[in-house]
Amino acid sequence: MTNEVFIPKLGQTMEEARLVKWLVADGAQVEEGQGVLDVETDKAVFTVEARARGYVHQGPFKEGEVVPVLTVVATIGKADEKFSAERGNAKLAEETKTAKEETPIVVPASVASVAEHEGKVFASPRARKLAEAKDVDLAQVTPTGYGGERVVERDVLAYLSQLPKATPVAQKIAAEVGMDLRAVVATGPGGKITKEDVERAKVAVAKSVVAPPLALPQAEVVERVPLKGVRAIIADRMATSARTTARVTLFMEADATEFVNMRERLRARVEKEWGFAPGYNDFLAKIVATALRQFPYMNARLTADAIERLAHINLGMAVDTERGLLVPVIHDADQKSLRQFGQEFRELAERAQKGKSLPDDLAGGTFTITNLGMHDVLAFTPVINLPEAAILGVGRIAPQPVVRGDQVVVRQMLMLSLAFDHRLVDGAPASRFLQYIKNLIEEPYLWLIDETA
Repeated sequence: MTNEVFIPKLGQTMEEARLVKWLVADGAQVEEGQGVLDVETDKAVFTVEARARGYVHQGPFKEGEVVPVLTVVATIGKADEKFSAERGNAKLAEETKTAKEETPIVVPASVASVAEHEGKVFASPRARKLAEAKDVDLAQVTPTGYGGERVVERDVLAYLSQLPKATPVAQKIAAEVGMDLRAVVATGPGGKITKEDVERAKVAVAKSVVAPPLALPQAEVVERVPLKGVRAIIADRMATSARTTARVTLFMEADATEFVNMRERLRARVEKEWGFAPGYNDFLAKIVATALRQFPYMNARLTADAIERLAHINLGMAVDTERGLLVPVIHDADQKSLRQFGQEFRELAERAQKGKSLPDDLAGGTFTITNLGMHDVLAFTPVINLPEAAILGVGRIAPQPVVRGDQVVVRQMLMLSLAFDHRLVDGAPASRFLQYIKNLIEEPYLWLIDETA
């Protein structure tokens, strides 16, 4: 019996994956549970394993190729079998059939020259029919037929699979003005682009002044790093956040002396029992979760016509990895003890460091904490992780001389930086939230009483 090797859908937002590396050769024998293929989403790299024992027969997929989720990329069966699209994947079979039916038409050079001059796009009848039905501009579709010069139906399908979700009205308006929906920030339910999102994007484009390409000075380039994968996602989202939010950053210094002492005492007491030493991030996260419970207007997001306050406190904890900045999310952080939080955070961080994060590990955050204190950074202005309302930046804890009464004493001081979207929250309410965090840092025993269980 033939068994399929397909790209699993590991999260609600996962639509496609890039084939990174085949771990076994075509025709090789594998055992059940053995890794067959490494694939990459926009957030993580994971291994697709064999679900049966047998011989691997790879499909027509090369390393580096991007395919939709649930696509069958190989089959496992007997040694003398071959990969069969009909047996492995009905969708792939249809595309293969379509490709055969769409026999390339040899276009004379003179005709091709005229067509290129007139801006025409070569496309198969099936591709044109689908593009017309879905209101797709064929000029935006990357052709793969006839040596990369002709758009076929599978190219239109691939283009549609990459488009963000949008309401019919939003799609219509965008098509009328020739706007690429991938450049529009979505604020609708479930990450859907609304009419208002497109209208705002139109206004922004109308007001913007397009600068000519920057003339780069002569310089010896020692390396070019392609802007793709996680790095491309970070670049896009950070630029979108900076461009679309009314960001304000508040700085506040906290006396963390008792905070440091408490952490050291608890560490000595529970490290052996818990199997890990609770760190500053664990304590800060629990403090922030407590503060978000007290100030629910900070646990919110902005939609087209409302500010939504969220029922669950899901803390994103920024983690530096070789692939770039990832933000694992601890769901219902306010409901977890310090021990539970620390265990879950370490599991998520370890998967992120190894490039094994599942898409759902990085989804659903309502507030983010980013800590650069371990790199001796005193303070910084973090970028808001959309669609969240705010992000807390944490600097280093360092001994400093401070005035207490009529004496100068050395205390452990910590700088906090709260970046928030002024469209959702005003300065005074945001200040009260940050001050509450400062107070709990300075008197940590107020919230720690029930957290050691």
